[in-house]
Amino acid sequence: MDTPGLTISRILHAGYVFECEGRRIAFDTIFENPFSRNCHAFPDVRFDQDAIRRQRFDAVFISHFHDDHCSLESLDLLDRATPLYIYCIFEELFEMVRRLGFTSVQPLALDAAIKVGPFEVIPREAMDVDVDSMFQVKAAGLNVLNVVDSWIDEVALAQLEREGPWDLVLWPFQTMREIEVLAPSRAAAAPPTLPQEWIGQLQALQPRYVVPSSCQFQQEPWSWYNRAFFPITYAQFAREVGAALPGAQVLRLDPSTSVRLDASGMRPAAPLPWVVPVGEQDVDYQYQGNAAPPSTGEIARHFAALDAAQHARVMDYCHTGLPEKYGAVEASSSYFDQPRVWQLSLFGSAGEVTRLRYRLDAERATLAGADAGPLGWTTEIPEAKLYAALELGESLTSMYMRINDTVFDAATERGLIEADVVDDPLVRCLFSDTFGAYQAAQLRRLLARSLPEQL
Repeated sequence: MDTPGLTISRILHAGYVFECEGRRIAFDTIFENPFSRNCHAFPDVRFDQDAIRRQRFDAVFISHFHDDHCSLESLDLLDRATPLYIYCIFEELFEMVRRLGFTSVQPLALDAAIKVGPFEVIPREAMDVDVDSMFQVKAAGLNVLNVVDSWIDEVALAQLEREGPWDLVLWPFQTMREIEVLAPSRAAAAPPTLPQEWIGQLQALQPRYVVPSSCQFQQEPWSWYNRAFFPITYAQFAREVGAALPGAQVLRLDPSTSVRLDASGMRPAAPLPWVVPVGEQDVDYQYQGNAAPPSTGEIARHFAALDAAQHARVMDYCHTGLPEKYGAVEASSSYFDQPRVWQLSLFGSAGEVTRLRYRLDAERATLAGADAGPLGWTTEIPEAKLYAALELGESLTSMYMRINDTVFDAATERGLIEADVVDDPLVRCLFSDTFGAYQAAQLRRLLARSLPEQL
């Protein structure tokens, strides 16, 4: 008689398939390359979408609403009877998924178990409880913790210790520098080591196996982010975790790779046939500090020129929409409590630039001339990316925005020490009170292709 076991297969990023006793569940299903507009699988893969459409999962679990975990383009490939369980505090996301045609869409509650055949899946509390969750998965007498890409606080760690022992932990191994690359001239290079609290947490959990999980992408091949965004290599993770947990095995699972886990150990299993590796798979990240970023004008040359209507949409937003929105979105720091002069620079596909100045106070943004006074904040962005944010749901991490890449007067520099980069006026106006723009844009495209009458 076969020993009870669990087969675990990597899809991409935080995506996995778990199989036990003929039943299959999946997590954070992303079947796109690139995904989130400019996240290219690393190592490279392609997806057999026709084969994916033939797959049948007993349930799909989504840890949070971020577009690299919850993509309607990927969900569109699944059978509409698939039960979907989503951790999200915003009802709008559930409505969007239902409009896509799914008939069983349920919210997840922390610590409330979902049973699917031999599986028991329990959402656990992540540090940012309003955004994401972790998953505890029990099956075949095994205990797996899928941390997804969350951080763990002391209270949650104590609970997870009580839930042990752990056979396998899927650990998010990258400290991505999404904020630092927005203002590289003002950000210190990150040390290429794991945060010390991660080591302590893994030692507290004491798993038999650890998989470096969640981060398996780079940006466009030409992007300077590829040298500045990802400080930690797979090799470094294996060295540090291996030294801290000598009784555990660190195992890298690339896309399509499968393993069979049981009480006696782990062994290779048949790969997912619908995730197809492309080229070299034994690749690793190469971090080069702040990597001498190219100018925004150079970056803008990589994007197609806007047509007249698209350019008009951007300029109308800058002249009308943004000033109207500014007073309704508050900053988190006090820097903008006093009037500031802000310069917004839009770069076209030929590197040409349009500069706009605004006088900002707590309640309004007003277009101003070059003589408005000394600059107190600057923002640069490719015009094509601003259009994509307005119409295509583009997220901040792929917009190549550059903030405060200059030297201000001494008083302004002193004030900026306590300012938060994401208090940037454009960032706030685009994102601070918007939910699900990426998925909403996806839904519009999907319905336009298949159900135009619902638009």
